[in-house]
Amino acid sequence: MNKILFVDDEPALAEIVKETLELKGFEVRHAVSASQTMLLYHQNKPDIILLDVMLPDGDGFSIASQIRQMDVQTPIIFLTSKSLPADVVLGFESGGNDYLKKPFSMQELVVRIKALLSHNRLLYTPEKKNKADVCIGNYSFQYAEGLLTLSGTQRLLTRRESEILQLLLLNKNGMLDRSVILNALWGNNDYFSGRSLDVFITKLRKYLKDDPSVVIINIRGQGYKLVY
Repeated sequence: MNKILFVDDEPALAEIVKETLELKGFEVRHAVSASQTMLLYHQNKPDIILLDVMLPDGDGFSIASQIRQMDVQTPIIFLTSKSLPADVVLGFESGGNDYLKKPFSMQELVVRIKALLSHNRLLYTPEKKNKADVCIGNYSFQYAEGLLTLSGTQRLLTRRESEILQLLLLNKNGMLDRSVILNALWGNNDYFSGRSLDVFITKLRKYLKDDPSVVIINIRGQGYKLVY
């Protein structure tokens, strides 16, 4: 079970986020201040940190910088209403891996958490584990290598194709919102990024067509569902 350190001093939001993440199978420790954050960080060694920027006794940017002095591995997602370009830049410069503006959807938050945890495992686990196959029907998929294999025939995917397929896998048999994919991978939800996503989905369907049990379903006006 992945451990999350969630830092936010807004009671209503904190309750919703904590309960939702626990229902998704995460172990959540909640802090409401900078001092409590550092205490829980040292006590629990979280797998990922969700960090508000504005706290009663400090700010999230300073906390992230402090954590990065001793830990370059644990992913940090900033959750904040501060969305000026300068704030976003400061967030990444202080050690953040992602930046999610309030209000946000819980589905988008969960997808970003899973994507960062998956990426982190690929970076910091032994190479033989990185190359482990994931079955998609009769296909096998190696995310780290970008390899999709069927009956011994391998196809090398582009990085973006691999990222999209990985997000669909993380939400297998569940609808994945278009905006979640676009914001997670492109950083925006504009028209041109949307058209690019459509092209990649078409390519992935073509790559998976030799196993009729594997289908990427288009939920009109909403998103996609990988079913097998």
